[in-house]
Amino acid sequence: MSAHVLVVEAEPATQELIRFNLGQAGHRVGCVGDALAALAAVEGGAQQAPDLVLLEWDLPGQSGLLLIRRLRAHPRGRELPIIMVSARDSEHDKVLALEAGADDYITKPFGAREMLARVHALLRRRVPGRYAEAVQLAGLRLDPHTRRVTAGARQLELGRVEFRLLNFLMLNPERVHSRAQLLDQVWGSDVFLDERTVDTHVGRLRSALQPSGHQEHIETVRGSGYRFVWDVRMANRWQSVA
Repeated sequence: MSAHVLVVEAEPATQELIRFNLGQAGHRVGCVGDALAALAAVEGGAQQAPDLVLLEWDLPGQSGLLLIRRLRAHPRGRELPIIMVSARDSEHDKVLALEAGADDYITKPFGAREMLARVHALLRRRVPGRYAEAVQLAGLRLDPHTRRVTAGARQLELGRVEFRLLNFLMLNPERVHSRAQLLDQVWGSDVFLDERTVDTHVGRLRSALQPSGHQEHIETVRGSGYRFVWDVRMANRWQSVA
């Protein structure tokens, strides 16, 4: 699996170490040291956008957190896999990065094997055809080709992760899925995230479905996990987070 990876890292020694290990794994690697150069590499004209970005939080001029938000606002960065890299190791910082749009988070110092496992997990998620057909349940329609979720004439705005989460739940209605299973199926088996990440995105999914009243179709099964239910009367059995 060969890909074009953009490394956004201000420290030359760390930049070179990441570049070397990615290169040894067969990837083409571009390196920049600040946010403006990263934006130019992703947005720039006829130049091919990278397949994945490894992004340091603490960059000169503009933080990696702000850069993620700018990338997600650009058409070429909307679906771009991004891994945040930082020495910040608190749960709060990790949640901030994920909510800003990062797909994964690596805490420094990290080993080459862990970095490559996370890179390859994200790249596998880019394989076309993972969501091949539109699915319709309980008045909701999810179209993977247009990446739209509609309830009748109303279009609902979902984030990237929430879209994948809803797609999986709708493809497997009435079945209870544990947090570990959802992490494996939605985020990928090689992405090392806390299971509470699932709770955060389920909450965001419910908020996105609220305008059409479909939030109650995402049921919390106490002590077990989550499922998509057909009948909203059944979704009121558990109200607290599992």
